[in-house]
Amino acid sequence: MPLSQRLVFESFRLINASEERTAVGLAGFRESRSRMIARSRCLKNTFYKQKLYDKQQQTRLKHNGEYHSLDIIVCVKHVPETAEAELKIDASGKAIEKTGLVYDINEWDDYALEEAVRIKEKQGGTVTAITIGTQDSESTLRKCLARGADTATRLTDPKFENSDAYATAKILHSVIKTLHYDLILTGMQTGDDSSATVGPILAELLGIPHATMAKKLELATGTAKVNRELEGGLEEQLEIKLPALVSVQTGINEPRYVSIMGIRKAMQKQIKVMSLADTGLTENDVGTAGSWLTIEKLYVPPVEKQAQFLKGTPDEIATKIAELIKSRGLI
Repeated sequence: MPLSQRLVFESFRLINASEERTAVGLAGFRESRSRMIARSRCLKNTFYKQKLYDKQQQTRLKHNGEYHSLDIIVCVKHVPETAEAELKIDASGKAIEKTGLVYDINEWDDYALEEAVRIKEKQGGTVTAITIGTQDSESTLRKCLARGADTATRLTDPKFENSDAYATAKILHSVIKTLHYDLILTGMQTGDDSSATVGPILAELLGIPHATMAKKLELATGTAKVNRELEGGLEEQLEIKLPALVSVQTGINEPRYVSIMGIRKAMQKQIKVMSLADTGLTENDVGTAGSWLTIEKLYVPPVEKQAQFLKGTPDEIATKIAELIKSRGLI
């Protein structure tokens, strides 16, 4: 065969081989794509089957009396972050200078909210977040909604200013008593006044059992088991009847991060705003007039003792320490 014919023949052979490989590749691609689609459908069916199973399981437990959904109220507070801030007392001498401070949800309330959302995810029900504060405190309520709360209420009125723990509990009580609830969660204390008494006072006003310093919470039908933190690393376990109020300690869970989707949904939800007139209380029930405690003066504790630093060689320092001990009559 002449060289030119051999070259033409070889060219046609290579072209045919290339077309065959392309056909095989396309067939493999189609097969791979079909497998991916089939796998996706399989996973989707598995997801819906699991979801249906979970729903059936919840229904079965509910009918057997082992499970029931809970309506939970969480009391939260919008507080300044003061851990690393340089605090100054304002001109009144009764409060701190708030200019430049960053505000966020109270740390203990953050754990209470997370516990409420976890209970809702496990057993169903609703979570309602309630706070007392100005317009600025809505950012804390938006965070609660983004984290899983269903509704939020803000109680605001100039007359609420300077309310102590008792007056604050009365304000919360005036609204919560009109709502249906199985469980009320609060933080053990707040990062600003640290009274740690709003929760117990609120429970007494509502006439329901309460437990404080909760490190673990287990719910059953009509009851709750609470592990309370005691001094020295000890714990106490209580069983209380529902409805009840539980004030939680930090460490009861690990609060989740707020998702972008949660933030978007939270921005679309409406926050209910109520004033003094909506609570049924009077001016004498809130603020300074309705409080048992008032702040007379806020001040930085005076320095009574100062640390003395000794310098020198080890022998010189040892001699100075001995002289100080002798001069104070300790030896």
